[in-house]
This record gives sequence, structure tokens and C-alpha cells, in this order.
Amino acid sequence: MAKIIIDGGEYDVPPEYTLLQACETAGAEVPRFCFHERLSIAGNCRMCLVEVKGGPPKPTASCAMAVRDLRPGPNGEPPEVFTNTPMVKKAREGVMEFLLINHPLDCPICDQGGECDLQDQAMAFGVDSSRFHENKRAVEDKYIGPLIKTSMNRCIHCTRCVRFTAEVAGTGELGAIGRGEDMEITTYLEAAMTSELQANIADLCPVGALLQKPQSFQARPWEYTKTPSIDVMDALGSAIRIDTRGREVMRILPSVNDAINEEWISDKARHIVDGLKKQRLDRPYVREGGKLLPATWQQAFAAIAARTKATKPERMGAIAGDIASVEEMFALQALMQSLGSKNLDCRQDGSKLHPDFGRASYIFNAAIVGIDEADALMVIGSNPRREAPVLNARIRRRWLSGNLLTGVIGPKADLTYPANYLGAGPESIVEFEAHPPANKQKPMFLMGAGAFARPDGEAVLASAMKAATALGVIKDGWNGFCVLQSAASRVGGLDIGFVPGQGGLDALAMAQPNGVDLLFLAGADEIDIAPGAFVVYIGSHGDRGAHRADVVLPGAAYTEKSGTYVNTEGRVQMSDRANFPPGDAREDWAVLRALSEALGQRLPFDSLGALRAALYTAHPHMAQIDAIMPPEPAKSTPKAGPLDKAPFVSSVDDFYLTNPIARASSVMAECSSLAKAREAGAMVQAAE
Repeated sequence: MAKIIIDGGEYDVPPEYTLLQACETAGAEVPRFCFHERLSIAGNCRMCLVEVKGGPPKPTASCAMAVRDLRPGPNGEPPEVFTNTPMVKKAREGVMEFLLINHPLDCPICDQGGECDLQDQAMAFGVDSSRFHENKRAVEDKYIGPLIKTSMNRCIHCTRCVRFTAEVAGTGELGAIGRGEDMEITTYLEAAMTSELQANIADLCPVGALLQKPQSFQARPWEYTKTPSIDVMDALGSAIRIDTRGREVMRILPSVNDAINEEWISDKARHIVDGLKKQRLDRPYVREGGKLLPATWQQAFAAIAARTKATKPERMGAIAGDIASVEEMFALQALMQSLGSKNLDCRQDGSKLHPDFGRASYIFNAAIVGIDEADALMVIGSNPRREAPVLNARIRRRWLSGNLLTGVIGPKADLTYPANYLGAGPESIVEFEAHPPANKQKPMFLMGAGAFARPDGEAVLASAMKAATALGVIKDGWNGFCVLQSAASRVGGLDIGFVPGQGGLDALAMAQPNGVDLLFLAGADEIDIAPGAFVVYIGSHGDRGAHRADVVLPGAAYTEKSGTYVNTEGRVQMSDRANFPPGDAREDWAVLRALSEALGQRLPFDSLGALRAALYTAHPHMAQIDAIMPPEPAKSTPKAGPLDKAPFVSSVDDFYLTNPIARASSVMAECSSLAKAREAGAMVQAAE
């Protein structure tokens, strides 16, 4: 630690801290526009000026000078910095005056109003008049895609967006052309941006130059009710904030969580807002004469009860969807057990992962922050850029810091960082085991969910675990065997044992012709159910599962219920309810509780608190919110067997359309269309 005097007080700070960070540690407010803790230092806005005693007789940009760069006093005194002297005040007022020379007076109509750094800092550090009367410059607005609206007259050239696309997103799609007053931020060819993280640049923009296009002119910041929650669009469990106005979700923003998403979220997590309002199920439906007709709850329950009485327990089954909460899976599991059925599964993709193999076989054992420690990374059967863009950005950051050896076995893809391609199928794992890299202390296997969703999935798991042990990926003090799940419900479902019992059928078997006669779907929309079975769908959207159903029971979307989720690293998380379901829709656990009474198998809980008490009794680790419990010993080991030579495929085909909420979103549909057009164009160019 280094000693430094700031505004008369002495503080100990790390020597690598910038003066700006040191001043913040001391509680001094230093304005800034270009500086951001997670981006490289640009030092081009000059708003963060401070005075350094014994330094040059001029203000110093505090973001561009480190504490260790300061000289001590003549007698060895700690260096001294001032943040509120007349020199500093005059310098900041001058900088603000220059910034406002060309800035338009758009505040009354600017969507950034109320959340604008320039507006706030002009009030706090600026002056009340300007000495400049020349005409303001005019810059043409740019089209950079369906997610970001540009108003480049407001741009102050802080270059945060440029640095984000180059350093975090890894696409480098934004840059500057021109010099001085003619400088412009642009995508050069005025094309839609391709990054799955691009909407974060609107959060970074300190003015209203870059705005969220889908939410443009919808509401003002002070109208929102803010609710902390968890993103369920992938299995990462990113921290988010849901902003509502009345009963309506207006926008979704990232919250800071350094252990998971830092302060970024994917475009899908942010912009599925319109999908929460469309194709909603707001009343029960019963199929009569081949058509789903509106019904009352009593009519729907009566139809299910009649079918249940006529069906043997071994001919009943249940499948949980990819965004189901632990509470509804626990309730459905209890209902199926009371009916005497062992046919239940949370792995609608056909994954061969199983809780009997131990929790360490299906979680991200090194934890997400473990990526920062790894010195070698092998991506197997995964495309992390599609399956978890925020995690992929973390891998890129680790690669940028140097000394990371990367490799890929599986689909070829632009991961935004270079990787050695070693093969397409599971046989490459065996070959890699025979030729390991040397002198790697913390190697990591990143196993995609798609690697296990194959007929030989259990053999792939056995082969990968054997290779991991032989290569030092699994050893004392380090477990780098990391499974990247793509479904938010998967780890929670496996934790509570929502898998077939002894002699029970898995999801793919239940979906086959003559699989079961009565099938309950808890938001399961990514699996095709063959004709013949009587299907009861409990969910929030009129997607594939509801279209196939014989009875539809309206449930709640993830923003409309308090639910527990377990992310891919095994961290138990809890989301809060931000708004209420539409019409007659109810929380899924409450629907199952009411259904159980109609079936004569009343579940032993009448409230969410009672349900959670039963859940915590059966699975104590679910009560440890935001904690990762150490894995218990496995009951059995995956069986080795012949490996199929078919190449691995990613579990996510279309990043923008992975669940019913995203498929209901017109914004996601437009993004998907653009992505497919880019891929088609790339394939044509490759063929030529």
C-alpha cells in the first residue's frame, strides 16, 4: 500500500490505483466522462482534473496518473492531492464550457434526461452561462442496428463505446473518423452491430448520444419502480434490475455483481421486454373438437382429473422447461410422486447428466471468477459466445491479460479471441489427452451442455472426466472441470432430483409415440411431443407447448413471481416479483397446488413460505442464497462406452430465440433475422 494525502487527510491505497480511484477511496467526488473502471484509460475528456502539490503548475488528469507516479515531498512526505481548490474549480468549469459548445439543448426531449452524467455534472461543476455564440455543429445520426438509437449531435467523444466494442465485446465495430470538431463515432460502413453485448454501450454513454431504441420515448426514469432480480435467459444468473411502471415491465438493466456478470448483460436479457407482453396466456383453455377453447379453472381441472383417473401411474409423466424455477419443479415433483409416477425430467434436450454422478459432474466447478485464474482453457462442445455472452467476455478479458492457452473441440466459431482448433468430435478429447500442453498449473475444461445432449452423452462425460483427471484439470486445490449449462433451470432441477426414478422414462422417451398417456409440461416448449398423449401445459406464453396441449393452465413469467434458481456454477439465487401476471394467470406453484386438490392429492403447502420450508427441509443447500455449496461424493460414475464420431454441436442454435419469451419478442425476431442474413452472407463469401 502507498500513502497519499487527499484534501488534508492521509490514506493508504494500492500503488496501482489512479488518482481518481484514490480520491474516491477518500470520499472525494471527482467528475469524469471517459473514465470507466472496466475499460482502458483514454484520458480524453479532461473533466477529472485535480491539483497535485509539487507537480506541474497546472491541473492533472486524475484518471491518467497512478499513485505510484507521484513524487514524495522534499522531506519524504506522502504526495498530496487537492480536489477542491480554486485552480481545480476553474479548470473544471472551463472543460465543461468547452464540452457544451456544441452540445444541443435537447434535455426536455432526450431519453437520457434524469440519468445523464453531462446534465448532472454541468449542474454540479459547470457555470450558468457560456461565452460561445457560434453555431453548433451538426452530425448525421447513424444506423447501428435495431437495439441502439443514435443522436450523434450529443456525442462528447468520450470513446467509452469504442473501447467497449474493442475490449469487452471483442468485435471492434465502433471507431472514430475525422479530427477535432469533425470527429465522429461510427461503424464505418453504417451496418448493424453484431455483438451479443452491444446494448451495453447505451449504459456506458454519459450523454444521450446512444440510447436503447426499443424503449425510446416510453417513460422517464423517475416513473419506474425498481426491482432487483436474476436473468434467466441463460444459465449464468446475471444480476439485473427490472423497471416497471404500474403493472408493466418497461426495461431491464444490469446490476453490478463482480462474481458473475460484473456490470454487463446480454442483449437478449435486456431486450425481451416486449416478449413479456405478447402471446400471453391469461386464462385456462381446454381442447374441444380439435380447438383450444377458453374455459374456467374448474373446467380445466375437471378435464385433467378425468384423464388422470383413467390413466395408470406408469403412463403419466412430467417435463420441466428451461426457465422453470426450483419452486414449481419441486411442487410438480411432489405431485407426480403423490400420483405414483416415476416419469419426470428437467432435461428436455436429452442430456445424459444425472445427479447420481455427483454435483461436480454438472456445474461450473471453478466458478465464474475461476476463469481469471486459469492459464489454459479447452472449450469442448460449446460456443460460449452464444450460450453465455457475458461469460465469453470474461474469457476474452482473461485472454487479453496474457498467458492463456486456448483450444476448441467442437463447432468452429468466432469467439472474439483466438483458439487452437483441435477437432470436431469426442475422439479429439482422447487425442488431446495423449498430447497435453506442458507447464500449466490451472487448466480448465469448459464443457458445453450440447456435449451431453447426444446418445453417447454419458460416454462423453466419462471420457472428459478421465481426460480431466489425467491432465491435471481435476486435482487437489483446483477443479477446472466446468460445465456451461444453457438452461436456467437445469442445475436446480438436477439438484432436487427432477430426473426419472428407477425404471422411469426420460424426456425424450416420454415425447415419443406411445411414450406416456398423460404428460404435464411445466413451461417445456423446446421439445416436440408426438401425437397420442394428453398434454397439460402450465406456462406463461402461447408457444409450442401450449399449441400441442389439450389443457392450458396460465402461469407467470419470471418477472411475475418470486423464484429460486441455481446458476451454472451451482450458486443459489432468488428473483423477486416485479409485476403481476395478466388476467387469470397465477404463479406456477399455486396452479399446481390448486390442481393437486382437484386430483385428490393435496400438496402439503398453502403458501410460498410453506413450500420453501418443505424445499429447504428436503434440500438444505437451497436455503443458502448466493452461496455455492461444495459438491457431495458421487453415488455412481458415468459409464464409459463407444464414442460417436458425430461432431459436437452447440446447445444454442439461434441466440435470440431460445425460449418462449424471446420468441414472442419482435425485437429479438429482428435481431435473429439480421444474424441469419449475416451468416448466409458469410457462407456465400466462403463458397466463392
